[in-house]
Amino acid sequence: MPQSYFTASSQNFSSYGITNFGIPIPTTKCQATYIWIDGTGENLRSKTRILDEVPKCIEDYPLWNYDGSSTGQATGRFSDLFLKPVAEYPDPFLGCGNNRLVLCETYDAENNPTETNHRYHCNQIMEAIMDEKPMFGMEQEYLFLDMDLRPLGWPKDKLPPPQGPYYCGVGADRMYGREIVQAHANACLLAGLKLAGTNAEVTPAQWEFQIGICKGIEMGDQLWMARYLLHRVAERAGVVVTLDPKPEVTMGDWNGAGCHTNFSTSAMRHHGGLDVIKSAMKKLEPRHSDHLKLYDPNGGKDNLKRLSGKHETSSVDKFTWGIADRSCSVRIPRQVGTDGKGYLEDRRPSSNCDPYVVTAAIASAILLDKEN
Repeated sequence: MPQSYFTASSQNFSSYGITNFGIPIPTTKCQATYIWIDGTGENLRSKTRILDEVPKCIEDYPLWNYDGSSTGQATGRFSDLFLKPVAEYPDPFLGCGNNRLVLCETYDAENNPTETNHRYHCNQIMEAIMDEKPMFGMEQEYLFLDMDLRPLGWPKDKLPPPQGPYYCGVGADRMYGREIVQAHANACLLAGLKLAGTNAEVTPAQWEFQIGICKGIEMGDQLWMARYLLHRVAERAGVVVTLDPKPEVTMGDWNGAGCHTNFSTSAMRHHGGLDVIKSAMKKLEPRHSDHLKLYDPNGGKDNLKRLSGKHETSSVDKFTWGIADRSCSVRIPRQVGTDGKGYLEDRRPSSNCDPYVVTAAIASAILLDKEN
């Protein structure tokens, strides 16, 4: 474990934050960290702007620019791209207070959304269906790696014992990274995110957090911000986070990582909702192959490594659904079947999916009868 892994001298989440080396945080300015998705569609970038005061609303944050040629989003001759703030959160790394984390959309010189600005399209979908009161929850799985990119805590010259004792386990011989997970949970709560829970997953060094219940566009915003916080906390610990659904070292008899997406409308949540959910299956089924191409940023190639029909996954070849069946494409939870109302769980999205793409695809297929 790296020596920086939350040593006794670490201040953790005190009123002075966790990364300022004991130097008090100035209270006369607003440090606004602008955060955006880069050209990979998976990675996040950020830079900080000093403002004289905390803006009163998101529209008061100034537009900013950045070098798109260094983020895979532009060429050197047309490198200036623009950051448009769309959501703000207290900054737990700087003691909250006046400081903010600012999620941004990205635009080119002609004010067109960049190729990886999927929020723009998602927001149009969500605005069109708001009367249906769409609600989402997403379950983000991920894996911790050492700096040598081998899973955290795994022996360097062999594989760990087979999976079985790791899921929701306890003990130093099976739990790797718990302090990082707890610090991340603290950061999410301090930032005002709708963190619903955390747990250790089936593969050693694999964990999960859940965000939701969120309305409409808020789902994508909060999951991207939770991912940013996770990377930042792990960075402090000298540990790498990967959202790869099936890293090469785990290609054997190990569970992959997904991002199960829970969805409901007002009609699904009320009396007779189970019939509405079953009707939604008929709309999702013919779009199975199209949705799989949308459910990871590499056109479905990443998900092919995970959706094998094994390790609690469905097969890519056929759309299936069932009550309490974790081997299906879409699961209807047991309690939903009992109550006759509730929500559905799409188990196909990969851990590195773009939540804007996934939520837009599900919502538009079910409510707007569109492919994405």
